[in-house]
Amino acid sequence: MKKEHRIKRSDEFSRVFNEGFSVANRQFVIYVLPKEGQDFFRVGLSVSKKIGNAVTRNRVKRLIRTFFQEHEQAISGERDYVIIARKPAVDMTYEQVKGSLWHVCKKAKIIQPKVRAHK
Repeated sequence: MKKEHRIKRSDEFSRVFNEGFSVANRQFVIYVLPKEGQDFFRVGLSVSKKIGNAVTRNRVKRLIRTFFQEHEQAISGERDYVIIARKPAVDMTYEQVKGSLWHVCKKAKIIQPKVRAHK
């Protein structure tokens, strides 16, 4: 992911949490904050130490990043997203992570119309 497509600073995370809305399933919570005039979407990831050690957390983050890179054209721009991984995400394969994230993105209505999932 490009640097400008990431949310890194604490105040940016707080703004998405406080001003945005959230949608969840068993594996992930996604916070969405619409941002007018921003041509692309930005993503912030939160994987708690409760999930596991550093290797486990980094694997989960890598799978989430891969999903957003693969589906960049399908996901609505002009928004900031914060994705929080829950404990069940640890034991999932990439295909399961992809299906779960696609599901939560559809619930949040951030998938652009007429774009199909790559299954």
